[in-house]
Amino acid sequence: MASILIVEDEKKIARFLELELKHEGYDVLTAFDGRSGLDTALEADPDLLILDLMLPELSGIEVCRRLRHSSDVPIIMLTAKDDVSDKVMGLDMGADDYVTKPFAIEELLARIRVALKKRRAKDMQKPDGQDHVLKIGCVSIDTASWQVHVREEPVALTRKEFDTLRYLMEHRGTAVTRDQLMNEVWGYDYIGDSNIVDVYIRYLRHKIDDQYGIKTIHTIRSVGYLFDYEEQA
Repeated sequence: MASILIVEDEKKIARFLELELKHEGYDVLTAFDGRSGLDTALEADPDLLILDLMLPELSGIEVCRRLRHSSDVPIIMLTAKDDVSDKVMGLDMGADDYVTKPFAIEELLARIRVALKKRRAKDMQKPDGQDHVLKIGCVSIDTASWQVHVREEPVALTRKEFDTLRYLMEHRGTAVTRDQLMNEVWGYDYIGDSNIVDVYIRYLRHKIDDQYGIKTIHTIRSVGYLFDYEEQA
């Protein structure tokens, strides 16, 4: 069974999560501050990390940032903050998901299952030749190396920006809804605040369309977004 590291300074919450996860059959480790959480994550190499945002020693954001230098372990951030800006910051640092306190344990368990399933699927992927390179117009993405180029120039994208762009390019010419993007990119059936999708679309348009004088991401009113390549006049 998968191992899960809980980094949570509220010991009652940490204990509650530990008991629930052990009941589900997971191996569980706990840490109560950011520094020990980071050390435990690097030493124990768990299959998934539940990471509180507000931690002593090191913040959850900083733990996430440092982990991403050497690890792609799935990270679910757990916090009382519910602002879109906080969600974007956590996701930009490499978190895979975001759960706001108070939460239903059934929802958290479902998101854990989805994150672990995606991790297993990713581990099984073995790129063959150039099958992992997708190019439309002057925009190309390499799903093996997580690189993006426009007019042969590298474009730095965060993980969620890359995943959003990849999904849109893989569905070129097809209008995709915000719910589809939330489900496929964020990895769970998200209902409610879809503003975060619009935030990432805005980031992508600034980094690609505006910078290179092209039009790739089109808004389909009352539906969502569509990727189709156009050169701007």
